[in-house]
Amino acid sequence: MKQIPTKLYSLLLLLVLFSCLSLTSCDNSSSTEAGNVREAKGGRFYGGVFNVNETEYFRTLFPLNIVDVYSYRIASQIYEGLFKLDPKTLKVTNGLAESYELSDDRLVYTIRLKKGVYFHNDAAFLDGKGREFNAEDVKYCFTRLATQSRDNQGFHVIGGVIKGATEYYTATTNGAKPANEIEGIKIIDKYTVQITLDKPNALFLNYLARPEAYIFAKEAYEKYGVDMGGKAIGTGAFVLADVEEDVSVILKRNDNYHGIDEAGNRLPYLEAVKVYFIKDKKTELFEFRKNKLDMVYRLPTDYIIDIIDEYQRADGSLPFELEHEPEMQTQILSFMTADEIFKNADVRRAFSFAINKGEIFECVLGGEAYEAGHHGITPPSFKDKGYPDDVYGYAYNPDSARYYFNKAGYRNAKDFPKITLELNAEGDRNTNVAVEIKKDLKDVLGVDIELNIVPMAQSTDKMMTGNFQLIKLSWIADFPSPEAFIRMFYGKNVPSTVGTVSYPNLSRYQNPEFDELYEKAMNAVNEEEAIKYFAQAENLAMRDAPIIVLWYDEGYRLLQPNVKNLPNNPMQYRDFSQVYLEPKATDNLNNTQGK
Repeated sequence: MKQIPTKLYSLLLLLVLFSCLSLTSCDNSSSTEAGNVREAKGGRFYGGVFNVNETEYFRTLFPLNIVDVYSYRIASQIYEGLFKLDPKTLKVTNGLAESYELSDDRLVYTIRLKKGVYFHNDAAFLDGKGREFNAEDVKYCFTRLATQSRDNQGFHVIGGVIKGATEYYTATTNGAKPANEIEGIKIIDKYTVQITLDKPNALFLNYLARPEAYIFAKEAYEKYGVDMGGKAIGTGAFVLADVEEDVSVILKRNDNYHGIDEAGNRLPYLEAVKVYFIKDKKTELFEFRKNKLDMVYRLPTDYIIDIIDEYQRADGSLPFELEHEPEMQTQILSFMTADEIFKNADVRRAFSFAINKGEIFECVLGGEAYEAGHHGITPPSFKDKGYPDDVYGYAYNPDSARYYFNKAGYRNAKDFPKITLELNAEGDRNTNVAVEIKKDLKDVLGVDIELNIVPMAQSTDKMMTGNFQLIKLSWIADFPSPEAFIRMFYGKNVPSTVGTVSYPNLSRYQNPEFDELYEKAMNAVNEEEAIKYFAQAENLAMRDAPIIVLWYDEGYRLLQPNVKNLPNNPMQYRDFSQVYLEPKATDNLNNTQGK
């Protein structure tokens, strides 16, 4: 269980007692100064710019090619799927779907679509006016999702799920155009689509809420093609207005958005969202202190202690909100199991035992995580769903590390080649962790590793194409199920050649016994049965050690007190369509000019 540093724990405990007071007695302003805000019905407010930071630049905004959280968090404000997640509960709710019916055999979903939903205005459309969304768009996007392309990493969402999707995908090899359509997708009328599954799947609506299933317009894809990675046109609450590479992204309010809140206000409330890309956490915190940022996510523990010491009032309250929650996110190292060295499971086990995850958690991270990674990849945040917390793992054990190293045929490190660990910087955290890993492997096994620090986009390309030996990854759920983690070991879709994209199975691990258990979980009639098979499959995979679990995340978040309707959740899933700013912190339009 996580041990919070004593001073931070005491401060947090004190703050809980005064949390209500801190929300009502604050007198500082946000990053948007008083000005153009007007009252809406139900005590809400229109206007203002919400300013937020990401430590890495987004890779792409094209839904079929989104594999990183930085792209996902931006794209989810621009695009919508048939279904979406409630940011408070993470339960599936309607998106572009008005309603749905499920057949008695749980195979056929008849989905009725919302009327009066329009794509963003763009030159891709006649006269530059976005047209109305309809059932043809659903069919088109899902057909693209089932088409082989280097820019489509999302087929696993519907492959083996929607009837005929796998056959269609196979028929598109080398750019071929199939004569037939996907059997399981039928248009009933302009606002109704029917989807038939291969087998019952209790998670199907979750799949339709994922970024790969976001809806985009055929006209946009035909005009921009792969350039849609930076030319996003959806139906969402915000429109992509300005991109300054590696500096900022501006999302402007979609005045034609279909969303309406419970009081009858047309959404969104905000005039704009501005996303900065400040890599240094000290600089990010400095901008928050100057009220130039409305939120800071994932601060080192020392920074949290410092800011509490600096700003805590005599009554114990703070002029901002401090929140933390265990997350559906796990930090790992992935082996390339097709590599000549790491295809040997005993070498992988030796490395797994040699790394001191407890030391990383306590000394490198300073306790800024939930707990050290001594078990499987599925994080402890799933315990509430009944998922076991004793999945097989690798606590630090130098003797076991040397045993498996010797068993693999290496009596000493002289016979072992130098290994390269790939990582992106992500501030200083990844680098500091990598230095500790390098030290552990040298101390325990005598193995030398080289660190190759590259930008996130380059790191992502390496992991997708298998161009690595060992790589540092952050794996975060894009839907609230253990499957979001365990699917990375499913081997039936792994390509036969390294260099061909393999996603989500980045390690290219293959074990028919695992695949059988995974498929049983996918075909389970209820969540309890699915969890049983998922846990069995995960135990099996972890014994083969295709990855090393380093730690499970817990994110600390600072929020300016005038920011409302932005709930914290274990996925860090953010829906800005219902976020509003109270009058004391209103719109500063100069902040939306990309300067």
